[in-house]
Parts: sequence; structure tokens; C-alpha cells
Amino acid sequence: MMTLATGPDNPLPECATRPSMTPLAHSRRRFLKAGLLAAAACMLPPLSAQARTADRTKATRDLRFYNTHTDERLDIRYCADGRYLPEALQSINHIMRDHRTGDIRPIDPRLLDLLHGVWYKAAGDRPLHIISGYRSPRTNAVLRRRSRGVAHQSLHMEGCAADIRIPGLPLRRLHDIAVGLNRGGVGYYPKSGFVHVDIGRVRYW
Repeated sequence: MMTLATGPDNPLPECATRPSMTPLAHSRRRFLKAGLLAAAACMLPPLSAQARTADRTKATRDLRFYNTHTDERLDIRYCADGRYLPEALQSINHIMRDHRTGDIRPIDPRLLDLLHGVWYKAAGDRPLHIISGYRSPRTNAVLRRRSRGVAHQSLHMEGCAADIRIPGLPLRRLHDIAVGLNRGGVGYYPKSGFVHVDIGRVRYW
């Protein structure tokens, strides 16, 4: 039902008068107001869920990585007070480097925020296992000769994609969490044991 908003910028017309409220109408309004408040309360998430949402959206963000190829671990705060931390980003660039060639490229912070969203919802204290982060053009060309599933213009070469898994979490569940974020591409590779995520256009395969 549409109601007329009133106030300094939208007063009631001069010829209009506010209708007097009978006791019955007053009781009905109180009943409706109570009902609306109850309905709104039912739609609120539990307090614990509210707290988790506030924590996820705050300006301080952490990540925990394990590189399956180099056996390196990293537990780091990469964003504090709404600012990315340069030294932390360098450490992440290193652990997500091309392990075949040793080449390092800056990882797009938007990918880190995507990984943080996945990690927050899925991992708990468990680290994100990095199967592939940055991929040099040379490595990408080699992999393309081995598999049709490797894109010619792979976002891995831009530092905008990662292949991940989380120990103890079903791969399908990880895939569903990534899809639910609706923030880029998500690929499901059960035979290889990982989920691909990137910050390109939203698409699934």
C-alpha cells in the first residue's frame, strides 16, 4: 500500500485534514504495528550470524594459505583499517608465485578479497590450499599443450585467478560457496581435486 510521505519537503495539502482516530481504529493500528514489528524480528538473522556478518565486512581481513607444491604456509593480515598492507601483499605474491618457473606477479587484491570471502565461509581455521595462483605465459603454454581445459588467455597469467581446495571440506561444498558469492568465474574440477575461482565475469563450468 502506498502512503503519502509528509514532512518539511512534502507537507499535507492545505485543504487536507488529518482524520480523527476512533478507539477502534487506534486499536487496529496498534495491532498492525505490533504485527509488523514481530514480522521484522522474525526476518532478522540470529545474533551470532549478525556478528559474523559484521566481522566479515569489517575493514580488517586475514588469509591463511598452504602451497601444495612448495609446502609453504602463510597466515597473514593483508588488509587493516580499510588499507591493503604492502608487505603482506608481497608475501602473498611470493607464496602464490609460479612454482614451476619461480616468476612472481602481483596478485590482484580483488582476488584476495574473493578468497577471503570463500575462506571466511568455508575454512574456519583450516588454510586455503593453493594448487595454482599466478601462472607465467611459459607455464600456461606448457599446460595448454597437455590439456584443453587451460585457457589461452588465462586469468592466472594476470594474477586474477586461483585453483584452491580446503582440507576436510567436500569439493562440491567449496564450489557452492564460491558460486554463492557471485563475484567472478567458478570452475569445478573434481578429478583434479580443486575449484577454480577468478575475478572475471560471472560464469560457471
